[in-house]
Amino acid sequence: MTPLAAEVNENLAQISNYLVYSSMAVYMLAFFAHIAEWTFGSRSKVARTAAALTDGAGGGAAAPAVQVRSKGGTAVLDKPKVVTRSAAGTRDVPDGPGAAGGTAEGDLYGRIAVSLTVLGFLLEAAGVVARALSVQRAPWGNMYEFSVTFSTVAVGAYLVLLALKKNVRWLGLILVTTVLLDLGIATTWLYTDSDQLVPALHSYWLWIHVSTAIFCGAVFYIGAAGAVLYLLRDSYETKLASGGTPSKIATSVLERFPSAASLDKFSYRINAAVFPLWTFTIIAGAIWAGDAWGRYWGWDPKEVWSFVTWVAYASYLHARATAGWKGRKAAYLALFAFACWIWNYYGVNILLSGKHSYAGV
Repeated sequence: MTPLAAEVNENLAQISNYLVYSSMAVYMLAFFAHIAEWTFGSRSKVARTAAALTDGAGGGAAAPAVQVRSKGGTAVLDKPKVVTRSAAGTRDVPDGPGAAGGTAEGDLYGRIAVSLTVLGFLLEAAGVVARALSVQRAPWGNMYEFSVTFSTVAVGAYLVLLALKKNVRWLGLILVTTVLLDLGIATTWLYTDSDQLVPALHSYWLWIHVSTAIFCGAVFYIGAAGAVLYLLRDSYETKLASGGTPSKIATSVLERFPSAASLDKFSYRINAAVFPLWTFTIIAGAIWAGDAWGRYWGWDPKEVWSFVTWVAYASYLHARATAGWKGRKAAYLALFAFACWIWNYYGVNILLSGKHSYAGV
């Protein structure tokens, strides 16, 4: 490499670092905007109660209606109550109004938060591209690059769901919080200077195998977040159904999330959709191992825990299709499966040694 090329690559690496740090600053602003959305949304409880009391009543302000125009005429229909039905024998509970609580002020802060999240995503994605240009390879050759790309994909998946008009803005605060944590760990403890990889990793399989692993992990994270929120919301609904009185903070927050049934289905569908791709990830890794090391399976710690993760998610999907394992039991199993994925990334890479260790931290 010529001195000029080396200088250009070094400058690109610095630009990548600046972009990543800039994205962290923007994500922090998005975090505060989401906090404001939840805060101002909590003030809407009185307004929602009043609307419920006057909905369809003879006096007072009526709840919003749905207008349907047909052949020049107008038919006014009552706005239907949205109810998500879960498994037989469980509660039918309407979804909450979202973090904004149905208020204009809360919604404004929520939209600001989403806009800032988009800006943070663009800056972070640009940082990943600059890192790729500086090393002239796939930008996920070590734990620092993997972590930055992981959070980029997680945010991107969330924004895609929003663009598809899915009701997932409730995930925004949790997402930007964990993304800030991920980037903080990456830039503080996992940072590695731009460098080339050992010869065994110079393969097109680096683009295929590792990129799918990153995508699967990011989507599994979203499914795990849905499972955690399901457990919280289900406990809240159970307490209400049994005549209990949750705390004011729990009521203010949890009443605005989707119902437990909706969160249960959300987590299941996310995990089920990405599981085939995780299967492909393991197969692609085996093929790459055959090309690089002359064997498809060698009981390397990374290989073993990738398979353990696959078994855990397969067990979850099988259990989820069994009547006795719907709900909380299935959610616990989904979280166990994601914990296996996290251990496979942090624990195996840092604490255990194997063929994959030469990628560096």
